[in-house]
Parts: sequence; C-alpha cells; structure tokens
Amino acid sequence: QLQLVESGGGLVQPGGSLRLSCAVSGVRVDSVAIGWFRQAPGKEREGVSCINKSGGDTNYADPMKDRFFISRDNAKNTVYLQMDSLKPEDTATYYCARRGRGISTCSLFSIPADYDIWGQGTQVTVSS
Repeated sequence: QLQLVESGGGLVQPGGSLRLSCAVSGVRVDSVAIGWFRQAPGKEREGVSCINKSGGDTNYADPMKDRFFISRDNAKNTVYLQMDSLKPEDTATYYCARRGRGISTCSLFSIPADYDIWGQGTQVTVSS
C-alpha cells in the first residue's frame, strides 16, 4: 500500500545534527516529488524541502538553506533529510509527503494542499 513512514527524530543540542528518513512504500521515489514539512505547536505547517522526480532538482526554505540537505536512495526507496547546525527554532514535528495534483517538480513546493499522502511525523527537539 502507499505509505510514508518517517524516522530519525530525537533530542539534540543546538549545533547538533540529525538525519531523518522517509521510507516509502507503494510508489517509487523516482516517480514522484517528495517534500519535507514541519509543524511546531501553535504554528502553521511550513515547507522545509523538496526533491523532484528525477532527483536533480531540490528546493529549500530560506531558514533551512545551507543547513538542511535532502537526498534519496532509490535502492532503499527512501528519502532523507540531513539537518546540520540545528537551532532551537527547528524544534517541530517533521513530516514527509508525496506531492499530488500531478505535480512531479518542486516549484512552489511549500504548499501543504499540493501533497496528498503524508507520514505520521517524527519529533525533533533542539534544546540544551
């Protein structure tokens, strides 16, 4: 069945790193665009990053640019989000999602309504 499962979250100190994984079942990751989102308590869900169908086009929200890196392993059918230089404001639940509406690119990637299948999320807490 079509399913996305996030893992890799946890508690880290400011300046630390985490790598999140999004294991995808039911669809090849090289056939769709996959996005990462995050949501902190009391805040709107915001786009973090996206990788397109070919894997050659990636996008990042400005606060995460040069700190977060999206990649994928086609053999494992898994998308990753490497997070470096973490800050307390990065604390949130992180979700991966498949882009729907027939969209296989990452243009205007940060609109939650453009994604149709979501994982359950993994918690990231950045605190000293």
